[in-house]
Amino acid sequence: MLFFMSCRVSLSVIRLALPRNPTPIAKPVSPTLRASKLPVRFNSVSSVSTLFSMPERRPFVRLPTDVYPVNYGLRLKPDLIDFTFEGKLEAAVEVTQGTNQIVMNCADIDIITASFVPEGGEEINATGFNYQNEDEKVTLCFPSTLQNGSGSLKIDFVGELNDKMKGFYRSKYTSPSGEVRFAAVTQFEATDARRAFPCWDEPAIKATFDITLIVPKERVALSNMNVVDRKPYPEDHSLVEVKFATTPIMSTYLVAFVIGEYDFVENTSSDGVTVRVYTPVGKAEQGKFALEVATKTLPFYKDYFNVPYPLPKIDLIAIADFAAGAMENWGLVTYRETALLIDPKNSCASSRQWVALVVGHELAHQWFGNLVTMEWWTHLWLNEGFASWIEYLCVDHCFPEYDIWTQFVSADYTRALDLDALDNSHPIEVDVGHPSEVDEIFDAISYSKGASVIRMLHNYIGDEDFRKGMNAYLLKFQHKNASTEDLWECLEQASGKPIGAVMNSWTKQMGFPILVVDQEQHGSDRVLKMSQKKFCASGPRNEEDCPNWMVPISICTSEDPSCTKMKVLLDQPETTVNVTNVAPDQWVKINPGTVGFYRIQYSSAMLESLLPGIRDLTLLPVDRLGLQNDLFSLARAGMISTVEVLKVMEAFVNEPNYTVWSDLSCNLGVLSSLLSHTDFHEDIQEFIRDLFTPIGMKLGWDSRAGEGHLDALLRGLVLGKLGKAGHKATLEEARRRFKEHVEGKQILSADLRSPVYLTVLKHGDSTTLDTMLKLHKQADMQEEKNRIERVLGAIPAPDLIQRVLNFALSEDVRPQDTVSVIGGVAGSSKQGRKAAWKFVRDNWEELHNRYQGGFLISRLIKLTVDGFAIDKMAAEVKSFFESHHAPAAERTVQQCCENILLNAAWLKRDADDIHHYLLQRKAPPV
Repeated sequence: MLFFMSCRVSLSVIRLALPRNPTPIAKPVSPTLRASKLPVRFNSVSSVSTLFSMPERRPFVRLPTDVYPVNYGLRLKPDLIDFTFEGKLEAAVEVTQGTNQIVMNCADIDIITASFVPEGGEEINATGFNYQNEDEKVTLCFPSTLQNGSGSLKIDFVGELNDKMKGFYRSKYTSPSGEVRFAAVTQFEATDARRAFPCWDEPAIKATFDITLIVPKERVALSNMNVVDRKPYPEDHSLVEVKFATTPIMSTYLVAFVIGEYDFVENTSSDGVTVRVYTPVGKAEQGKFALEVATKTLPFYKDYFNVPYPLPKIDLIAIADFAAGAMENWGLVTYRETALLIDPKNSCASSRQWVALVVGHELAHQWFGNLVTMEWWTHLWLNEGFASWIEYLCVDHCFPEYDIWTQFVSADYTRALDLDALDNSHPIEVDVGHPSEVDEIFDAISYSKGASVIRMLHNYIGDEDFRKGMNAYLLKFQHKNASTEDLWECLEQASGKPIGAVMNSWTKQMGFPILVVDQEQHGSDRVLKMSQKKFCASGPRNEEDCPNWMVPISICTSEDPSCTKMKVLLDQPETTVNVTNVAPDQWVKINPGTVGFYRIQYSSAMLESLLPGIRDLTLLPVDRLGLQNDLFSLARAGMISTVEVLKVMEAFVNEPNYTVWSDLSCNLGVLSSLLSHTDFHEDIQEFIRDLFTPIGMKLGWDSRAGEGHLDALLRGLVLGKLGKAGHKATLEEARRRFKEHVEGKQILSADLRSPVYLTVLKHGDSTTLDTMLKLHKQADMQEEKNRIERVLGAIPAPDLIQRVLNFALSEDVRPQDTVSVIGGVAGSSKQGRKAAWKFVRDNWEELHNRYQGGFLISRLIKLTVDGFAIDKMAAEVKSFFESHHAPAAERTVQQCCENILLNAAWLKRDADDIHHYLLQRKAPPV
């Protein structure tokens, strides 16, 4: 499953389908940073975990093993008018130990009758159904003991097609004629198959499924497998009975069915699999890009894993109301419309890239997750971390021009480092019990840190042995369940390296190290002294039992920055490494390619030697990015001054790379948001304008011949940054182009819409907002609606901010998109942050009820409060959630409170120095 995560660190730059869009600037080259001026500084924030401890875990027991399913025969008849469904389950089961009860998962379902028929025996009717609602279980009680052996469990039941975007639910859409209608769709991961039918809803309890749907005859009916029979329903001729082929053995969370109105485009992959992309009626054209990606991707994975795709078909379908980004149901992958549909004329470059990544992610799961499934949710990271890594490998194969691995570092690697530096982070492997705890681990640790450590592991092992180990793992555990240790064992056998020992230090303990590095020249050799300690967002700690990691370290020199000169495994607190044949005037860099999951603090001399490589571009883009990002993080932790980082940022004035600018932009967005709590916020806007103006002037507004994907992304990023920061020429041109767009004289290209909309709103009034809401209403494409929704919060006037917040909960915004509208308000200004927090508190009951404890509630909380920088706000947030429980967001609340205190400490520590530096920059030379 792919979900949408908010941007890094404490301030909410929203990562949705688009690249992150914080604040940019530009100034001619500043003096070289005097690295010798980098004092080690200690933060005044004590361990925040002592202030905000996690609540006690709820007791939980997994299902008994005395009865288990072999096959589910499932018939469902949804009513798209009354939003109910009738179901009949006939499950072939095995009784392994005599019992007079069967315990299953069941939620929001009423069982009408239940009986058990032992093989060759008489039917035994259940005498009672004992619902344990808190644990989402039902116990079927029988008057006599069910004996060991095979049998059939029959259950008739009814349920509701809910509006909570989980289980078997209804999704609202508008027909081409303008009529509001509903589809019936599913979202079962993690623990919601039990809302569609009584079942053993645990990933390790696998079975085959025979699914039959009884649906209106003019509707499309889809499930995991291909249709084997479609006939009129005898009791009602307006309905048809659609029977699907038997599935392979699989987990309940991967079952899916969809009933609605759709068009499709179709192709066959080179390895013979039928691929279809289902779109809203009349929009089949918008499925072609995803179809192209999917038909390239299936053979790529087949070749990479050396295991064929095991089903005869795969369908990809766009669902109107959908909480996650996408879901990997075997053979029937469901998506948000914005994660699947591309309009050749009206979709921007970042949307194309997003669709390619999401398709790559979900199709990887067809092997890694579906064919071999984690034994329990503790190992969720294995599914999601792996898919989040290999989606990039796949996109790099399909679209090498995207430079996607550099983007990985900004989008996933640094995001994971920021979250994992908190006291309230968690290990990659989390011991999960109660269902309410599962949603909480669909976060940047499971996905982005998971992907980052797998990338590090792949680099450590090498591609050939990695693939060999992956193939052995998939063949050994196909149609079964596996744990993290099972994968390590296969990779260890393939590579001969101590994979288990190395990786356990990364998956079983929280956090990551910072490497402190110094050097000495000994003749023609460079001697490096390296030590590791845990990196904490609140600064260095003097703890006795400091954790250690087994750290694969690569080293390169200026002789060839793209080639690793040496590799070592740091398996102790400190070591000395001798790098031979390094001239005194050459620099040495640790972690080329920014692959190792750690931060680095270089000695003053080492840092001084590396900084010219930013300005003259001799450092690789990914390493320029990594160096800047490490320094920014050290400043936030109070280990160096923020002023020194601003000086380094000024060295990026010649930077040509999109992803480097994107990361700079994100960090400046964080700083801008922090300084919105001061009276010199305008000074940081000037810094941003200065830094981004040269690249803005160079790029201009219109694409030129020979430009590609990354140029389009960079132009949108830079113009949006300049416009938001109030760059006069950019604002004037944005207003001119917006006027022509609205009047229909010159329609804005898709890549320019976000920056133009953001700019005119940031400096707009009620007329601007009215025009934007009108464009939203007229938009036929969800991508365009989302594009507008994300930037509406930029409007500055308090009364208009309130209008935007009210709009977020209106019928005009799809339920899953309300979160990004409110988040957009909170992330745009100090006033917006206050208003959004008040709005969330005032409407808590409705919002919490709408998202029912899924990960959208965590995302909403994070986007709303993460940017505060006053101590008392942490106490206010903590207090609110103590009286308004959100079980699926408990950890998120702790993390937000911690971030608020970190922001406050950062501001107290560095605000005066930053202000002084920004003023001194403007002062005329004496």
